[in-house]
Parts: sequence; structure tokens; C-alpha cells
Amino acid sequence: MSFFERLQPVIILGAVFAGLGLGQLPGLAEPAGALILPLLIAMLTGAFLHVPLRQIGGALRHRRFAMLSLAINFAWTPLLAWLLGWLFLRDQPALWIGLLMLLVTPCTDWYLVFTSIARGNLPLSMALLPVNLALQLILLPLYLLVLAGAVIPLDAQRIAGGMAQVLALPLVTAAALRWVAQRARGEGWLEAQALPAVQAGQMACLTLAIVAMFASQGALIAQDPAVPLRLLAPLLAFFAINMTLGLSLGRILRLRYADLASLCCTILARNSPVALTVALVAFPDQPLIALVLVIGPLIELPVLGIASQILLRVRAGGAYGAPFGEPGSCLPK
Repeated sequence: MSFFERLQPVIILGAVFAGLGLGQLPGLAEPAGALILPLLIAMLTGAFLHVPLRQIGGALRHRRFAMLSLAINFAWTPLLAWLLGWLFLRDQPALWIGLLMLLVTPCTDWYLVFTSIARGNLPLSMALLPVNLALQLILLPLYLLVLAGAVIPLDAQRIAGGMAQVLALPLVTAAALRWVAQRARGEGWLEAQALPAVQAGQMACLTLAIVAMFASQGALIAQDPAVPLRLLAPLLAFFAINMTLGLSLGRILRLRYADLASLCCTILARNSPVALTVALVAFPDQPLIALVLVIGPLIELPVLGIASQILLRVRAGGAYGAPFGEPGSCLPK
């Protein structure tokens, strides 16, 4: 785990307070708002550069694990997200939709960090990464139209156009850059030198986007400072339910510990940058939706840290078979 990865929660929180402070300056809200989308598109290009889409077939070699993870992430979790929104946020439709967008997009980057901390099956988690990305890009418009459309009326054409604008361009650009880098310098150079530098740039873009977001919406946040507290209950309920589900299914299906840890991390971590980018284009007149997607990681990252420690305690107890690195993992040797 790198220095920046360890500091990520602190950096994000610092960006929030910096943005709130800058938001008090007159005349800054509009230019700050104009910076958010370009920064997020640059950040997503870097994030997609890490994803080897040509390896999508690799996850299918681990059929039982892949089907279980995908069923939880793309069938169970959207229904759970809608239900939690109805239970906790039905008097605040914008917060409800923000929660939906946050929870239906599985993470494609930092869940690997927490999988590593929990001594999970990291190669198996990495094999799932391109599948998680491809499916969420395909299914996010459907989730919005079906689930969010049950909350407020939606413009299907604007959502589809927004998705194409902010996701297709970074994805195609990243795929082209990855191909050029591999042909020119080789896979080893890309993984060892280029991607670590890109990751630092991603973090810088995300941090600046959060500063700009809070600077542009400072007045709105001041009017309703209870928004983070409103999100706390449904988000904690989501993490608790999915963690319990992962542990229970792991015991029922007799998963080895390393695979159990990978399953739990991939069904807990969420991809807020993708959802935030889409929200800014699809719902430009609903700033509270985007606000949920900025606040979400402030709750998510500490919870993932706690979850990884719970998993290590489970590992120490030996209740799920062979410890990490011993025979018995579902990943082929």
C-alpha cells in the first residue's frame, strides 16, 4: 500500500474543507464549477488506463467466484440500494438518487488495496476488475432509468448522451494510450513506471475536483449541513448487510479465506468517481446528487479499513479453511 493510498481518506477530507473554505470567496463558485468535469474526465482516463479490458475473459475461468460476485454486485446490490433509499431518504429524492448511483457502481481500483490489506486473493480480484468496469458502464443507464426513474422523471436521451460524453471518451483514450505504450515500451514499463505516475495524477485530479465541487456548492451545503448525517445510516446499513452476506455465503459455499476476503472487498467498495462524473452531466440541475457522491467516500474508506481488519480476525480464527497462500484457493495454480 503506497504512501498516497494510506493518506487517501485524509487527502479527500482535506479537499472537502479546502473547497468549503474557498467557497466563501465571492465570485469563485462559477469558475470552480467549470473545472469539475474536465478534472474528473482526466481522472477517469487514468483510472481506465489501469484496466486491461482485453483480459475480461480471465475472470470467467473462475466461474463460481465470478458468478457469485457479479450476482451480488449487479443484481442484489441495486435492489438493496433502492430499498435503503426508500427507507431512509424517500423525503429527499436527490439524495436517494445519489445513493443509488453510488451503490450500483462496484469499485475498479481501491478495492484492490483493501483486498491486499486483508490478505485476499489479489490475482482473482484483479481478474474481476475489467468485468466490473464493463458491466457497470453497460448497466448504469438501465439502473438510472428503472430505479432512479421510479423516484423522479428522467430524460433518457440526456442520460445516454451524458454517459457517452463522459465515459466513452476516457475509455477509448485510455485503451489507445495503453496499446501505444505496450507497443512502444512494453508491458513491463507500463506496469512498473507509467501506471504508478498515472495513479499519482489520478489522485491529484480527484482531489482538485473535490475542492472545486465543494467550492462551487458551498452555499448549498451551508443551507443543509445535515446531508452527511442523512447518508450515514443507509451507507452503514449497506456495508453491514453486504459484509454479513459475503461472510455467510463464504461459509455456506466453503470458500477458502483468500477468496472470501476478495469477495467481501469487491462487494463492499464503490466507484464514486464514475458515478459522480455521470451525475454532473445527467443531473446538472440537481447538485445534491453529486454531493452524495463526494461525501460517500468519506464514509466508505474508513469502513473498508475496518472491514479489512474484521477479515483478518476471521483469517486468524481459521473458520474459512486454508490461510492466504496455502493450497485450497479457487484460483488455479
